[in-house]
Amino acid sequence: MHDASLAPVFTEVALLVLLAAGLGLAGMALRQPLVVAFIAAGILAGPDVMGLVQSEAFIALLSQISIAVLLFLVGLKLDVTLIRSLGAVAVIAGIGQMAFSAGLGFALALVLGLTPVAAAYVALALSFSSTIIIVKMLSDKREIDSLHGRIALGILIVQDLAVVLAMVAVSALSAGGGDHQAALAPMALGTVAILAVVWVFVRWLAGPLLSLIARSPELVVIFAVGWAAGFAAMADTAGLGQELGGLAAGVSLASTPFRDAIGARLAPLRDFLLLFFFLSLGTGLDLHGLGAQIGPALVLSAFVLLGKPVIVMAIMGALGYRARTGFLAGVTLGQISEFSLIFMAMGVGLGQVSEPDAALVTLVGLITIALSVYGVNHAHRLHARIEPLLRWFERRSPAAEVREDSPERTGAGYDVVILGLGRYGCRIGQGLKARGFRLLGVDFDPEALRNWRAMGLDAHFGDATDPEFMAHLPLRGVKAVISAVPPGRGALSDADRYPAFLHALRAVGYDGEVAVTVNHRDEAEPFMALGATLVLAPFEDAAEGAVQRISEGCGF
Repeated sequence: MHDASLAPVFTEVALLVLLAAGLGLAGMALRQPLVVAFIAAGILAGPDVMGLVQSEAFIALLSQISIAVLLFLVGLKLDVTLIRSLGAVAVIAGIGQMAFSAGLGFALALVLGLTPVAAAYVALALSFSSTIIIVKMLSDKREIDSLHGRIALGILIVQDLAVVLAMVAVSALSAGGGDHQAALAPMALGTVAILAVVWVFVRWLAGPLLSLIARSPELVVIFAVGWAAGFAAMADTAGLGQELGGLAAGVSLASTPFRDAIGARLAPLRDFLLLFFFLSLGTGLDLHGLGAQIGPALVLSAFVLLGKPVIVMAIMGALGYRARTGFLAGVTLGQISEFSLIFMAMGVGLGQVSEPDAALVTLVGLITIALSVYGVNHAHRLHARIEPLLRWFERRSPAAEVREDSPERTGAGYDVVILGLGRYGCRIGQGLKARGFRLLGVDFDPEALRNWRAMGLDAHFGDATDPEFMAHLPLRGVKAVISAVPPGRGALSDADRYPAFLHALRAVGYDGEVAVTVNHRDEAEPFMALGATLVLAPFEDAAEGAVQRISEGCGF
């Protein structure tokens, strides 16, 4: 049934998405992240330019949902074993970078005339860097597994933990408006209730329920969205805020073996919903008042682009790393995060930060994100030119880097990754295990994963055709990736998804051997053209082996 009252909203959303897509294409040509294009689309669609946005409440609702989904995905990463896997350099450099950046940023913001409370918000916002953008750039440069790439990712994990704590604190302060004492009891009860639900779910329900749901990839997505929305609504009802609810929903699934696959499948939905958050930011910018913000924004942007890399270099030099490694890691962190913008928006909602203060940070975000892309892409050239100036950041004997580069630290622990753990994949695994290979198996079938692990082998739950999931696989040091599922079966049930697997593998920087399984050898040519180096045809290979054995048995 057509509802005429929704027609203007539908048209408005369609125009906004098309505008964002058009600017996204222009951004791709300029090698800019989509965040910049989305905020620019919001500015163009806002009241000061095209005036497209009329349904502000609807856009704000989608913006709130996007934040809940984003924090749900952050919560998925907060496994209880996470801190132990970070390493000392990531923890020390991450905490040190945030502390020095926030301290210097606070002093700088006060000099620029901000109030102490606003300066504290801005200082914290400046200390965070964008995980989404950095992972994408490092993957494109095939440096995700380099020493500076691994250190940068470790620092980003520490930052994600810190921003979560900051947002939880802001969310708690916002509960109950100005009467915090009156809101304390309901908040405490709500917190206890949510923690109890999370504990019961993780302890008894998560494993069996997700094993059942995981039999249908589509149901995994529906369950994850419903789980995140349900927790967000429950936390909002308890006065804790939707953000904290989305985070708790993610934490409740973080210790399950399905978290990477859930995160990978929700990534496109996250990107679509975040479009409306950045559109909302852009439309809320007062272009007439931005003139007064340009000077402070340039000063703070220079601090982020230059100061944060210097801080990282100084800390890593003190820890025993070469100046080159510190420089490459520091340049990678030279922008602010999408979380910085969300954090400022929460401050505005609390009434402790003004709209101009949030607009200032948004402008800093646009400048630093746009310029840091070119800094990361040309980081090696920049280092070559200024190398003599960086020597005082380095110890005479960079002992820590020597240990990191030692042979026992260079591999991820696997020789071969097998995608598809059916009978054919398991037989390949058994044969390779008998020959001493270290194996990792990947499948979307919980039963297949149980059978594989029963053989004493490691396994990941996930879809081999999903680029987001492929980025999580430990491919460093892997000599061969084998797809043991022919096109037309299992996770590769559509023939056009097999090329997607090959593209995803190359997109994450893997350059080792790639074996694909086909029904007939005459199907192999398109896959070889896409980068496959070995073709397996189980029926034909088995028939040839049978003929050979029969011939030998008959004396021929």
